[in-house]
Amino acid sequence: MRISGGKARGVELRVSKSAVHRPAMDRLRQGIFSSIGQSIEGVHVCDLFAGTGSYGLEALSRGAASAVFVEKNRQACTMIKENIPIVARSMGVAQLDTSTQTADAIKANGLVDQKFDLIFADPPYEIIESIQKNLFSTFDRLLNDNGIVVFEMPGRLEFEPSGWNLKKRIGKGKDQATACIYRRA
Repeated sequence: MRISGGKARGVELRVSKSAVHRPAMDRLRQGIFSSIGQSIEGVHVCDLFAGTGSYGLEALSRGAASAVFVEKNRQACTMIKENIPIVARSMGVAQLDTSTQTADAIKANGLVDQKFDLIFADPPYEIIESIQKNLFSTFDRLLNDNGIVVFEMPGRLEFEPSGWNLKKRIGKGKDQATACIYRRA
């Protein structure tokens, strides 16, 4: 798995197959960041269900100001912490404005009083339907007024939560991973 754009383009991230169930596919990430475009510059990012941290690290490479990674699996958190300085070095900076929390991304209780411009959510597919209502509540609490949520899910799922607009869906096919970009209504 590699960073696909920005200052750290081409940098290979460490991925532990025992810590991450399903890392975000490079092609899908490229499509997401192409859709977001220049709006990534200077934003504050939250990467929920962070896994490898690929979404947040890609955002930093492309100009995001900061990233918070929330992941329940301790081994995955360790891997994210190892990947952060790799990306920083590739970008030619001593360090990046990041934090990593070993926590339940559904509740994100450690993010009290924090607001983000961009939230990535890539939960395990098998739990999405059961958590989606709580997850959108968490998005509502964490997102700045004009922020967006990028929610990765299988193509067969479709959510139209109350108070939210689906702006764009990236990826095709019911059996493929897709990403839905949501804004508050």
